[in-house]
Amino acid sequence: MKQYNRYLLVLVMALMATAICWSQEVPQRSQPGKFAIKKVDFDHVKEVISNPNNAYYYPKLMKAYNSNDTTLSIEAWRNFYYGYTFQEDYNPFRESIYCNVVEQLYYKQPHSRAECDSIEKYAEKSLNDNMFDLNQMNFYIYVLKEKKKHARAAICQYRLDRLIAAIMSSGRGTKEEPWVVIAPEHEYNIINFLGFVATDHETLDGGIDYIKVQPVAGKNTEGFYFDISRMMQIATLKFPDI
Repeated sequence: MKQYNRYLLVLVMALMATAICWSQEVPQRSQPGKFAIKKVDFDHVKEVISNPNNAYYYPKLMKAYNSNDTTLSIEAWRNFYYGYTFQEDYNPFRESIYCNVVEQLYYKQPHSRAECDSIEKYAEKSLNDNMFDLNQMNFYIYVLKEKKKHARAAICQYRLDRLIAAIMSSGRGTKEEPWVVIAPEHEYNIINFLGFVATDHETLDGGIDYIKVQPVAGKNTEGFYFDISRMMQIATLKFPDI
């Protein structure tokens, strides 16, 4: 119950942050590309990322990520994203001490050169602490473009697109095929990426979240489903007293 209450708190904070962050025109959203829908098999993920002889051995994926490898397949990104839940430092509620600094600066647009320097500095520190913070990636891309560091911005945009694609490849956002996420704010990242605005949250049986969205002209979508079971399982095991 404590973990669930903490999850709800993080979810509310995520809603407040992502609704603003992802509504900005900069950086512009790019399409993550075409990919096959494939259900996440965490037993298989654990097997491949733990095998030094496998192409998806986690240290290999991390090395490729840090070296800005743009040749990785969507399957590699899937194993990189979901394989992180098996790493010792995985915390589904992880938040960098620098993220609030970046957000406060970001929303004071337009920015001076000094403010851009600070956003870049602290967004980079935030991502070094939590590489799957998609909001900080958005901030980082924005400031790199502002400073005309287009090559670095392109790399970061590529990373963001691939992580979005990895999540979206896990399902269709339906009750039968929910998207699997490893952090609460990723639910809202996906919704906002698709151009919707979340209005309400409901937790269903079986570790499933349902996020209601505002109506959009020409679309009959009322909401999306997310699988948070792995996230909550690890939170309960690692932080039973919080």
